[in-house]
Amino acid sequence: MEATGTDEVEKIKSKFMSAWHNMKYSWVLKTKTYFSRNSPVFLLGKCYHFKTEEISGNVEEFRRDFISRIWLTYREEFPQIQGSALTTDCGWGCTLRTGQMLLAQGLMLHFLGRAWVWPEALDMDSSDSESWTSSTVRKLTASFEASLTAERDPKILPRPRRRPARRDWDVTEMRNEVYHRKIISWFGDSPLAAFGLHRLVEYGKKSGKVAGDWYGPAVVAHILRKAVEEARDPELQGVTVYVAQDCTVYSSDVIDRQCSVVDSGKGGTKAVIILVPVRLGGERTNTDYLEFVKGILSLEYCVGIIGKPKQSYYFAGFQDDSLIYMDPHYCQSFVDVSIKDFPLESFHCPSPKKMSFKKMDPSCTIGFYCRTVQDFEKASEEITKMLNSSSKEKYPLFTFVKGHSRDYDFASSPLHEENDLFSEEEKKRLKRFSAEEFVLL
Repeated sequence: MEATGTDEVEKIKSKFMSAWHNMKYSWVLKTKTYFSRNSPVFLLGKCYHFKTEEISGNVEEFRRDFISRIWLTYREEFPQIQGSALTTDCGWGCTLRTGQMLLAQGLMLHFLGRAWVWPEALDMDSSDSESWTSSTVRKLTASFEASLTAERDPKILPRPRRRPARRDWDVTEMRNEVYHRKIISWFGDSPLAAFGLHRLVEYGKKSGKVAGDWYGPAVVAHILRKAVEEARDPELQGVTVYVAQDCTVYSSDVIDRQCSVVDSGKGGTKAVIILVPVRLGGERTNTDYLEFVKGILSLEYCVGIIGKPKQSYYFAGFQDDSLIYMDPHYCQSFVDVSIKDFPLESFHCPSPKKMSFKKMDPSCTIGFYCRTVQDFEKASEEITKMLNSSSKEKYPLFTFVKGHSRDYDFASSPLHEENDLFSEEEKKRLKRFSAEEFVLL
């Protein structure tokens, strides 16, 4: 009986916190972002110019490209996370959400390619953010009223959303839309979703984390690697994730992962998503790294950069000395991605945000996607040149070295652990990362 009372208290506390964060973050999308017409805008390797005569067309192309990226935010009222009373990640799950966005962009490159844009992107009116805010206020009021009256399901009058009429799509567009929905469904907020919050929290337990904890970008990188390794969907057997060790990418370890046999037994190599946890300075971001970060975000195979745990963002581009990002700190309602034609609008951000590079937290993880071994070798050469040219210090931010990690007296991470998700060496590394202790070269 006592346990039941404790559960009820936790549920009320969870509702209260959800309502508070709804109010706290409800104005995120209302603030306007201004772009200069005199400087190019880069978004994950694509460059847009707003100074030409065709400015309206260029702006539309940029908006279409930005909105097409998958946006994953706080959610509420999803199925309870095992081992807790939590049905929302408001206030603690932002780094897991930005990590999901990083992985989602890698999967979009793999299945759809960088040129793909969502055909319905521009049908999302920027004024939607206003209606979402109004909806949040209604939900806030209803949540408080429900708490006072002990009502389990607060009644909220939904604001009708217009759905654009779907034009006739050709075979390629239909195929792409299937993958678009499938990728989003892998990040659904349910225990069965391969990369959903529930699964990521479960893998996080192996590193001493529980639901409700803050996660660092390095810990999230390792959790994403395990989630991809454990994914059983046949479509995902051709993708692997490699996480750099102590700011070092060991080329032979990466290629071994790419050449590992897929479960189907078919030949060929796997695409790899490389995640590199780094630190861009001491307590504050070192502006000497600005040109390197801009260079990285200028590469089409870059899948983005994610920031620190307490205020994590997904950085996808830049203009001048400001970074373009997507903000996960917006609480939206649970969407059941298992139903046919589930609504997609809440998974796409209607408006980009900008932040001065100086305000970026130094603790972050950088991501790259390479489809083949040849792509990886080419990328490692290109990034190494960029690292060397941008480094004013004796050592670059991170390095690519030939050989395996075991050749340098580091324990090589096995591709599969039979009895545990993380090896003892990985657990030690994860605990160190949890404390956000990076080696500063």
